[in-house]
Amino acid sequence: MAAESDILEELRRLRARVPQLTGALAAGADGLVLAQDTPGIDPENLAALTTTACGLAAQLADTTGQGDFRELLVRGVHGCAATYAAGPAAVVTLLAQDPVNVGRLHLEGRRAAARIAELVDAATALPAKPSDKSPTESPTKSPAKSPAKTAAKTPAPRARTPRTSRSKPPETRTPAPAPAPAPLPTTEAPTAPTVARTITES
Repeated sequence: MAAESDILEELRRLRARVPQLTGALAAGADGLVLAQDTPGIDPENLAALTTTACGLAAQLADTTGQGDFRELLVRGVHGCAATYAAGPAAVVTLLAQDPVNVGRLHLEGRRAAARIAELVDAATALPAKPSDKSPTESPTKSPAKSPAKTAAKTPAPRARTPRTSRSKPPETRTPAPAPAPAPLPTTEAPTAPTVARTITES
C-alpha cells in the first residue's frame, strides 16, 4: 500500500508517546499486515489472530445489541493487548506491559486509529477515482473527411517543363525559284495570199 510508510511512522510516534508499549501493528480487515513495529513477535501471526478476535468481538457486540465494533482489550498477568477499529477496512493492535495506564493507552490508541483510518481511506481512494473516460463508453471516432476536403488538400501535380533538345536546329533550305512560265505563242495575223503576178512576156 502506498501509505505503508506513513502508517509505520504513526505507529512509531505512538510508541514514543506511550513508553510502556512493546509493539504496535496495523492490519487490514482481511488479515494482511499494513505496517508493524513488533520486535520479537511474528507480525503475520499477530495480524491473523487480531482479525479472528475482532470478528468474534464484532459478532458479540452485534448479538448483544451494542452496535458496531470499536475496540477490544485483553488483559493478562504481564500486560495487555488492545485492538482498535481504524475505519471499516483496518484495525490497530497495541501490546503494552504493566504497569501501563489503561486510560492513557485508550486515549492514544483511539487517536492513532483515527489517523490510520484516514491514511487507509486516502490510499484506497486513489485508484478508485473515475477516469475522464468511462470504460463502457466506446471510443468516439472522428468523422471521415469528405472527399472534397481531401481533394482540396491534395497538391496538384507539378507540370514538367520539356527539356530543350541540345541537337542542332534543322537547316532551313531556301526553296528554288519556280520556273518562269513559258511565253504564250504569238498568233500572227493571217497573211493575205500573194497574188502571183504572172508576168507575161510580151
